[in-house]
Amino acid sequence: MKPKLVALLGPARGKTYSLDEPRIDLGRLASNRICVPDQSVSRRHCLFEIQSERITLRDLESRNGTRVNGVPVMGRVLEDGDVIEVGDSQFLFLREDPPPEASGPLVTIQEISLEGANTVKLSGRLGTRLKLGVPDPSDTEISRKAHDLDVLLRINNALNQVRELEPLARQLLAMVFEVIPAARGAILLSGERADTWEPTFGWRREEEEQCAVPVSRAVLNQVISESTGILSTDTRADPALRNSESLFKARVAALLCAPLMVFDKLIGVVYLDTPDLTRPFDPDHLALLMGIAGVAAPALENVLRVSRLEAENRRLVDEIRVQHNMVGESERIRQVQQFIAKVAPTESTVLIKGESGTGKELVARAIHYLSRRSSRPFVAINCAAIPENLLEAELFGHERGAFTGAVGLKRGKLEMASGGTLFLDEISELAPPLQAKLLRVLQEREFERVGGTAPVKVDLRIVSATNRNLEDSIRAAAFRQDLFFRLNVVSVTLPPLRERREDIPLLAHYFIARLAKQCGRRVRSISPSVRACLMRYDWPGNVRELENAIEHAIVLGAGDVIEVEDLPESLLEFQPGTGGEMTRFHEALQLTKRQLILEAMSNSQGVYTEAAKRLGLHPNYLHRLIRNLNLRDEVRKPSS
Repeated sequence: MKPKLVALLGPARGKTYSLDEPRIDLGRLASNRICVPDQSVSRRHCLFEIQSERITLRDLESRNGTRVNGVPVMGRVLEDGDVIEVGDSQFLFLREDPPPEASGPLVTIQEISLEGANTVKLSGRLGTRLKLGVPDPSDTEISRKAHDLDVLLRINNALNQVRELEPLARQLLAMVFEVIPAARGAILLSGERADTWEPTFGWRREEEEQCAVPVSRAVLNQVISESTGILSTDTRADPALRNSESLFKARVAALLCAPLMVFDKLIGVVYLDTPDLTRPFDPDHLALLMGIAGVAAPALENVLRVSRLEAENRRLVDEIRVQHNMVGESERIRQVQQFIAKVAPTESTVLIKGESGTGKELVARAIHYLSRRSSRPFVAINCAAIPENLLEAELFGHERGAFTGAVGLKRGKLEMASGGTLFLDEISELAPPLQAKLLRVLQEREFERVGGTAPVKVDLRIVSATNRNLEDSIRAAAFRQDLFFRLNVVSVTLPPLRERREDIPLLAHYFIARLAKQCGRRVRSISPSVRACLMRYDWPGNVRELENAIEHAIVLGAGDVIEVEDLPESLLEFQPGTGGEMTRFHEALQLTKRQLILEAMSNSQGVYTEAAKRLGLHPNYLHRLIRNLNLRDEVRKPSS
């Protein structure tokens, strides 16, 4: 018999120590028979006592303790193959030398029949359960191990079938609850930035929906630093955890935490806890959770990687779309592009001004995708599109039970945008109470969810946009001046399309190329008369209206060239064309419209609503007709 220790991890890795004396001590001091120069190892850490064939390991009240096969021990008779952990070092205990290697080939292929009563065959799919026979009901240990193995096989099967992160995490925790008496469970994955954690899924055993599960940072730090599982059978008696305020508030009596490791890289943790000590955790639960974590880690990493690749692909597609949609060669649009190039690399808050349809969100996306935050989310919200009573929860999120229908915790847009950019469109429509809350976010970079009390820290860049004059809103006491100063650090005003008419043909051809494909039409270009019509029109709806006009012409047109008759009527009403039979037709049509409108306005004494009623038109449409036909001065004249 030649018992020995083989160093697997630590400063002595690769060395072999013979246990050939009655007493052999191990520690950091050079005077120890086995010296391990590691600060995590005590000066005199543990002692090996050899008596005949019995070898006992004793801990010498070391600072970090001694563990055998992951279990802390004070004294333990060693068995062949035991793994001993002292600090950050790990040793393998071997009672006998391994048998000598046989000469010849390492692998031989022989014709051996596998037919027989002792052979168990499993199909390629692990969906069928392993048949272990009917265990003796009195042997609870065998029954438990059989059940554990069955669950482990089913977990492996589920991991190979689920391709989305949340369903995968839910199914994993549901199966873990089958074999471990935990009340709550959570899976946390490491974020894209160092030292960040993303709560992926939290679940209470008795609830159907996912929910918030508090996890102690002390536990996370210990798992991160040691890359090993943690079992605390009584947190109140554990010196390392009994002072944890978060565990005390959450009424955590016992906990388990196992690292998710992929090729020596920590990608996350599986966390379980319970307030009930009548159903305790034991070392077998930790061993099982470590096994489950080992099986689940590669699948979770693959799903996470796929989701991040999909998000990155969407980001790149959006970025390409942004670059192509910034169509134009006019001086005004070049100035906007130069502004984006200067502002994007900074962290400054940006205010984008401009009429509706000028591309304010397009500029906001360009600023984001050209910034250092481009790999993080771009979250857009239209402050005018959501009712005031819902906008607060949409922005800031809410806690469970904050109001009727709040069945679970919901992260708001601010939290979702953390690390990236939040775009607030139509910022002038933000209600005064929400303006005050947003001001705090800009000042402190923190907020509280609806119904919550704990502050939530965020790291984001805010880009806002408005089609109104915010200075006028401040004078009317509809917008906070201090918020305006915070938002208006740097600003740009986007030019309306009528002020960059030279870009209209470029935009028209861009929209033809994109929309013709979407509509399944083969359209090549626009006719000269259409070009002239587009150039004359004032485009109150700007680029968005031009896009809609081109789509209208593509859908209703018949040829491969857009003609005047394919355009929306509002464009033709604005200004008559020149030359040709079609031009005379439109001239006659517009002359008739002018006469009808003037007659209706005269008969209604200049009252727009009454004139619109006589003509069978909506008042807004009548206003537009009068503006497009240049009739404003004539309808103001007193009737003769």
